[in-house]
Amino acid sequence: MRIISYNTNGIRAAMKKGLIEWLQTNPADIICIQETKANKDDVDVKSIEALGFETFWFSAQKKGYSGVAVFTKIKPDNVEYGHQKEQSDFEGRVIRLDFGKLTLINAYFPSGTSGDERQTYKYKWLEEFHDYLKDLRKTRPQLIITGDYNIAHTEIDIHDPKGNKNSSGFLPEERAWMTAFLADGFIDTFRFINPQTKDAYSWWSQRFPSVRLQNKGWRIDYISITDNLKDKLVDAKIYPDVKQSDHCPIYAEIKI
Repeated sequence: MRIISYNTNGIRAAMKKGLIEWLQTNPADIICIQETKANKDDVDVKSIEALGFETFWFSAQKKGYSGVAVFTKIKPDNVEYGHQKEQSDFEGRVIRLDFGKLTLINAYFPSGTSGDERQTYKYKWLEEFHDYLKDLRKTRPQLIITGDYNIAHTEIDIHDPKGNKNSSGFLPEERAWMTAFLADGFIDTFRFINPQTKDAYSWWSQRFPSVRLQNKGWRIDYISITDNLKDKLVDAKIYPDVKQSDHCPIYAEIKI
């Protein structure tokens, strides 16, 4: 099972920048998209389906905002939209697909960059999501959690840790949540495969065009797996040269 996670920052904009052409190169069996910023009816879905994907969408109620989707060449046994948290589901943040014993969750974690109110909600969301996963693992113990987590976990995951110590996405409380999440039986696939790799980022600020050219980025996108899948993990990569978004795709391969 080859999996891509990709925050497209608007899928229609990404399609205009070559997303379909990139998908034609067959980068993965399952493509997990965050921040679609669109309803399924607003997108040329046929161009995606023509590549052999079945598509599943969970969009925000607010137009042009948030939203997740999964394009898969492997047929799921079950699909669930949302995770029964009112505000999160209103914002279209979580979609779940079951493949045999495996459960894939594609999530777009909230950002706190717009102010204290959203930062407070981010902490609430993180707590609720972790509780949701704990409960789910009672019946579905093999989990894959893809998505834009909006957290750079450690200093190796951000180009300027000292300068960003007070920035949302690298706050001590957020990093502590990530540490607790991983300690609760999850594995960061990229860091497991590439423990010492530096300057490996998945997002670059759009405020200054030179930031990406100089690789002054953050690694805030993850594919995490429960530790009972550790022996099935084959590979994990980041694709910084794919540039349809301010994020880039990340990849993991798991034996099934």
